[in-house]
Amino acid sequence: MAIKATISKANVQLSDIDRGMYADYPVVIARHPSETDERMLIRLLAFALNVPADGDHGPLEFAKDMWDPDEPSLWQKDYTGDILHWIEVGQPDEKRLLRMTARVVRVSVYSFSGSTPIWWKNIETKVSRARNLTVWQIPAHQSEALALLAQRTMELQVTIQDGAIWVGDGKRSIEVAPVLLSK
Repeated sequence: MAIKATISKANVQLSDIDRGMYADYPVVIARHPSETDERMLIRLLAFALNVPADGDHGPLEFAKDMWDPDEPSLWQKDYTGDILHWIEVGQPDEKRLLRMTARVVRVSVYSFSGSTPIWWKNIETKVSRARNLTVWQIPAHQSEALALLAQRTMELQVTIQDGAIWVGDGKRSIEVAPVLLSK
């Protein structure tokens, strides 16, 4: 019998001063048995950083990336079903990235492992022609600190101001400073 997903719930209170967005987002996350707390929190961070200011072009949703190889970690589809934004968490291979950049309007990657510089060095020149690809590195010590916020039920505050990102749970607050590797 296969191990089932663990369901986690988060209320993400977003104060994105840079974009003028202030809203609460109740989120239900189906967590794959092999997914770590660190990866789950990076998915939540990617959600907070990319949630659209309005629903005019469709919502940002968690996808089934760890269950279905044809889906990303998150995606935004318009109301016709076309994918507008494909978001990967981790270190996808260059073939997957190039295939997606050819199919969708925008592709973002959030890599968080200490091995990110090695992964990026190996694929950077191969994906450099993709103009709609943005790659971010979350420093490993910051993603590890984010993992400490993981609970089955979470109340998270995400504040973004002047490019600085703070994620807290009422007891702890972690500054996250993503490094732009490619835009």
